[in-house]
Amino acid sequence: MGDVVNQIKYQTKVNKITQLDVNEIKELEKVQKKFVYRSNNYYNSLINWNDPKDPLRRLVIPDIKELEGGGLLDPSNEAAHTKTQGLEHKYQDTALILFNKICGAYCRYCFRKRLFMNGNDDIVTDLTDALNYISKHKEINNVLITGGDPLVASTSKIEPVIKALREMEHVKIIRIGTKMLSFNPYRVIDDPKFVEMIKKYSLPEKRIYIMSHFTHPNEITPQSIEAVRELIKVGAIVTNQTPMICGINDSVETMVKLFEKLSFMGVPPYYIFGCRPTEGNKTYSVRIERALKIFEQARIKVSGLAARARFVMSHSSGKIEVLGMTEDKIMFRYHRASIESDRGKVMVYKRNPEALWFDDYEELIEEYRA
Repeated sequence: MGDVVNQIKYQTKVNKITQLDVNEIKELEKVQKKFVYRSNNYYNSLINWNDPKDPLRRLVIPDIKELEGGGLLDPSNEAAHTKTQGLEHKYQDTALILFNKICGAYCRYCFRKRLFMNGNDDIVTDLTDALNYISKHKEINNVLITGGDPLVASTSKIEPVIKALREMEHVKIIRIGTKMLSFNPYRVIDDPKFVEMIKKYSLPEKRIYIMSHFTHPNEITPQSIEAVRELIKVGAIVTNQTPMICGINDSVETMVKLFEKLSFMGVPPYYIFGCRPTEGNKTYSVRIERALKIFEQARIKVSGLAARARFVMSHSSGKIEVLGMTEDKIMFRYHRASIESDRGKVMVYKRNPEALWFDDYEELIEEYRA
């Protein structure tokens, strides 16, 4: 990586990507008209621009195949679980706050790209109603702050929300979902006020969890390791979740390196997701059965501390874990479910090697309930 000055400059136009030629820019401008582009000088410095298949290049640089169609803008039907603007309540004990509609850079495979489109109203700047809802629902003990990326906002904007949640006795866990440890670790390194805020509100009996999003081992740099170290040092619990994405991390070797590097720096792998069938995402999707094989083969090559992830799909009906396969069957379990009767249910389907999502499995063989 060369030296990177820790003055992050953001880029929102593909015609400003100096590493691309005129013809490439002309093609990618077609994509940008529909799906926005955003990156920064730090992240772009990690890309090997001499390699057209560089995984980090694929992660942030648009692909003309995004325009091939198919998919939904809200594939997990988050709208059905929106209780007040900016707040979702899908699982009994967990609420989700959509805090921000900007990220440090935009993952091309993003499942919430609708947030970055004109006319979107999923996110509000005033979270009073969302916080009131949480305060009245005592069954909620776990709140995820996400978006967009909360850490794009200033600490002065984040802290009042954290403070309000900490004052609710029934909220035990606060989670902050962020990819800024990958996209811009200086956000943590150069903001002692943010680190102090984590120290203040991540209590021994009620922790703050930082849900990091390292997708490829090349994102784990000395700067990101330093940012993680600062957060762990003040009492945050840092874990990692990422989808498996075609052309980025869909190989056993890459997953092994990712699992190992994460575990070495004290960040447990949490979830590996199937790529949601969002509009524009087909080119990034990995077939479920192929993904399961990669996932399981990677797990058996690492220690138990590095192999704690689950392979899941965030389906409209719940979080569905992919348990395993036989020669002709594949098994799923509701790890989380929006309907109480589905919780813990195990489902056995006839295998479909072409399946990209749970809905592609049509022949149910049997099911068991917990």
